[in-house]
Amino acid sequence: MPEVRLVGPNGEQVGIVPIAKALEIARESDLDLVEVAPTARPPVARLMDYGKYKYESAMKAREARKNQAHTVIKEIKLRPKIDPHDYETKKGHVVRFLKQGDKVKVTIMFRGREQSRPELGRRLLARLAEDVEELGYVESNPKQDGRNMIMVIGPHKKKSEARAERAADRARRQAGEASSG
Repeated sequence: MPEVRLVGPNGEQVGIVPIAKALEIARESDLDLVEVAPTARPPVARLMDYGKYKYESAMKAREARKNQAHTVIKEIKLRPKIDPHDYETKKGHVVRFLKQGDKVKVTIMFRGREQSRPELGRRLLARLAEDVEELGYVESNPKQDGRNMIMVIGPHKKKSEARAERAADRARRQAGEASSG
């Protein structure tokens, strides 16, 4: 006669009982008999509401996904002979992306004779990395890739920390507006 170690709905040990008895107990208590450890000797079965269990585990998984930060790589493209004002604008975008907790892929595009002067691109990337070093770090050093030179800057803050900080700032601003109005 096959037997199972039965665990009650609240985790209490019922003991080792024949399968027929375990099914009878499950029917009486209007619960499902679920095998939780089939390799144990004897196998372990638990009395539970399986539908409710599946629903709760799906909700936990959904909540975990919601709180998970998606790493996004934003891309900024520059030219070696960039105007100072344009550089400041692009740097502003990099700063914004890093503050949001995103990685930034900086691409310098070389055209024609510019390709023979890769040091111009390296200098520009080094200057940009230095300008944003309090917000991010160089994750991958400048690499020549055909006509382009690529560098990746990663944020010091995680995406979730940046999101929490923005929410706190928003709450402070709204509280300030409420008290002044």
